Amino acid sequence: MIKRTVEISREPAHLSVRNDQLVLKRNGDAVGQIPCEDVGVVLVDQPQTTYTHSALTRLADCGATVVLCGRDHLPVALVLPLADHSEVVWRINEQLAVKRPLKKQLWRQIVRAKIRGQAKNLAEGTAARKRLVQLAREVKSGDPKNAEAQAARIYWAQWLPGEEFRRDRDLPGVNAMLNYGYAVARAAVARALVAAGLLPAIGLHHCNRSNAFCLADDLVEPLRPMVDHRVRDMRQQGLEELTQQTKAELLRLLTDRVQVGDETGPLMVNLHRMVASLVKCFQGKTKRLEILKPVSEPDCENAKREN
Repeated sequence: MIKRTVEISREPAHLSVRNDQLVLKRNGDAVGQIPCEDVGVVLVDQPQTTYTHSALTRLADCGATVVLCGRDHLPVALVLPLADHSEVVWRINEQLAVKRPLKKQLWRQIVRAKIRGQAKNLAEGTAARKRLVQLAREVKSGDPKNAEAQAARIYWAQWLPGEEFRRDRDLPGVNAMLNYGYAVARAAVARALVAAGLLPAIGLHHCNRSNAFCLADDLVEPLRPMVDHRVRDMRQQGLEELTQQTKAELLRLLTDRVQVGDETGPLMVNLHRMVASLVKCFQGKTKRLEILKPVSEPDCENAKREN
């Protein structure tokens, strides 16, 4: 079942629980209710929103993530459930025991998938797209030549054809829209990791000691081109600011159909399949991470034939 996303941004609300239903009230009157077990993400961008303790704990019990936004309307914190997994201790031990060579191999797969996704966002036949496809092929274990950064320089220069665009996370407008989309994807990845009994802080490549979501930051990389594609579509429709309309559109990414291996389904559902394949890698059952991609994207073998 596709979990629902609840966004609170236009007006303040009070969240409580009654009969296992998440109840939203405004000025003391109930304006909506949703079964707690149906909620996947609650995104709050209204500073006057209030909660009961039972609302937060029941959402956590049901595996939901609560995303809190700051003054700039971008997510600043996540409330994640503690893993209620029957093998959580074994999972964590397996995660901590992963050797560096496997981490580097998995990072190579992630970087290749990200660069291929970026190439798909550029016009067919262009020199930039061809160069990205070539760079993806050249990525080595651990990406020692930093093909990811090389690809980024080429990609962002051509992301808006005929226009100058500078990717800067501190700038407003389209950059803020990208930031918001990435944060939504990151929250969904973190939720899937916790549900699988893994520690989001222990990454494959990212290892900032002050970052509690290093592994989520690793796995979100192949999802970034999907966000880029959605933001550019909105930009071409004249939407250039982070508003309630653009935020709602970016939240719909969680229900986009994607493919993991032979399975297709909503992104939020297939993230669990992607994380399950990571668990198999940690357990030594395979060295191949099944990375999700849009259903319209050709497989890697087809991508190899593009020159």
